[in-house]
Amino acid sequence: MTPEESTSQRIGRSVREARRRQGMDQAKLALVANVAVRSIHRVENGEPTVRLDVLTRILSALGLELEVRRRRGG
Repeated sequence: MTPEESTSQRIGRSVREARRRQGMDQAKLALVANVAVRSIHRVENGEPTVRLDVLTRILSALGLELEVRRRRGG
């Protein structure tokens, strides 16, 4: 993670890495998560306007979850 990398970019990178590790292309993940392929593309590219319900379906399909915690030093 680089200091200038946004939260949405970090999430996108994590989703892309998990998808690839599991041997899925974007179309397969979209099918499993019941979302549009465009949504997978948007998440993986770090677009900050992805709906939370769409993101949680994608994460769930990959066996991931979103965690909220206090920032370090903040």
